[in-house]
Amino acid sequence: MKTLDWKKELKHLYQSSAKEVVAVDVPAINYLMINGKGDPNTAQEYADAVEALFTVAYTVKFMVKKSALAIDYGVMPLEGLWWANDMSKFTAEDKSDWLWTMMIAQPPFVTSAMVEAAIVEVKRKKNPASLARLRFEAFSEGQCAQIMHVGPFSEEGPNIARVHDFIAASGNRLRGKHHEIYLSDIRKADPAKWKTIIRQPMQHS
Repeated sequence: MKTLDWKKELKHLYQSSAKEVVAVDVPAINYLMINGKGDPNTAQEYADAVEALFTVAYTVKFMVKKSALAIDYGVMPLEGLWWANDMSKFTAEDKSDWLWTMMIAQPPFVTSAMVEAAIVEVKRKKNPASLARLRFEAFSEGQCAQIMHVGPFSEEGPNIARVHDFIAASGNRLRGKHHEIYLSDIRKADPAKWKTIIRQPMQHS
């Protein structure tokens, strides 16, 4: 059986520096995705989305392991795109109007047929509340700026500002959606040690 550490292969995208903002070119990657709305700390919709994503992601992993491919790989971390229809309401003080896409990247050998088979299996066994809203599609970000944030989410502000300043200083402007990659298990880790990659797509002004 072959063992794959895909996160290590994509080290430049998933192991960013906490000291400086860097520019990265993000290729098209296939994801399991669920869209939703509401405060991630309190909305049941958010908890349901995360449950469905991880349940399907692990089901796909075990299917691949048992298949003719015979590849064992680590499930990728949870990622989130965040925005609001009215960006003036996109504030940390009130997250009730936040819109989000939560997602988990899938290795290139995972096909839509595999995902569909995994969804059927998950529906038969557990049928989590958000399963019907899950989709499998490619997402391409291209040129981005990113930094590693260490600490609780409530303290991300200065690092988000650093990313935005880096983009402006390099003659670019923001585009797309605020992107976060959650490298820590927040149920177990000390909030002071949480690691989150903050990523922002950019384009020439």
